[in-house]
Amino acid sequence: MILTMFSNLLLLFCFICHSGTPRAGTKLLHVTGKKGDSVILPCEFGARQISHFYLSSWSKTIYGCENEECESENGRVFKQGNCDVVIKDLSFSDAGKYVLRIYYNNAQSMLERLTLEYYLHIQDEISVKMGEELKLDVLLTDTEKVVHQNKMSSEWTVVWERRAGVRSDRLTVRDGNLTINELTVTDEGIYQVLDFDDEILITVTVTGSGTDSKENHTDDKTDDTKQVSALDWMIPNGMGFSLVVLCLTLILIMTRNHRIFRYIYFTFGYDYR
Repeated sequence: MILTMFSNLLLLFCFICHSGTPRAGTKLLHVTGKKGDSVILPCEFGARQISHFYLSSWSKTIYGCENEECESENGRVFKQGNCDVVIKDLSFSDAGKYVLRIYYNNAQSMLERLTLEYYLHIQDEISVKMGEELKLDVLLTDTEKVVHQNKMSSEWTVVWERRAGVRSDRLTVRDGNLTINELTVTDEGIYQVLDFDDEILITVTVTGSGTDSKENHTDDKTDDTKQVSALDWMIPNGMGFSLVVLCLTLILIMTRNHRIFRYIYFTFGYDYR
């Protein structure tokens, strides 16, 4: 019993040491890249002779070089310069913590090790039509929670948490994706994915499309309809009014002339017909 408790405490201590603040002699760097682009994990190491180095993530080696012979696990990682590591065609799954261990020969030709740690933060921008479904493939192995900041607010709201799950009936987890059903204006804004240490793994800016242009198009169409309708009303009614005025004028003239001719006939006996 006591041995089991001691073992559990030892494991917990090791986990805290590994996932917490960097170990003594370890340098921590924050690097940001955009999804689909490339990013450089700089080693910032002098021109000393490097024997070999390894880049790992979650205790899994994804890239290694030994005596200038380098091997990449997925073909997207390669060396640049002395010991900088480039990751190309970034995806959300690349976000997280990396450890670079560099082994080099010092001035006494003795082998020493330098350890660098990185937090790789991936950014992306997504435009989705209003009312459509939005899938965010952000639920990584080390994702602890997802928070959202609406574009009209400065507050952050937790929309998903590993232990509690989704915080809204409009959100679902499907095929490892966080899915927003029928995007609305309140869903727009910034989504951030945080790990167990509250480090930012992913930032996604979501913008809704289709609504503004549709409203503008409808307004323009309404204005055009109003203009055409007014024009259609003015033309026939204006012509009708002119015809009425013309007819009244002719009747008035004929009536006045008829009276004049009758006066001439009765006065002078002249037959105007």
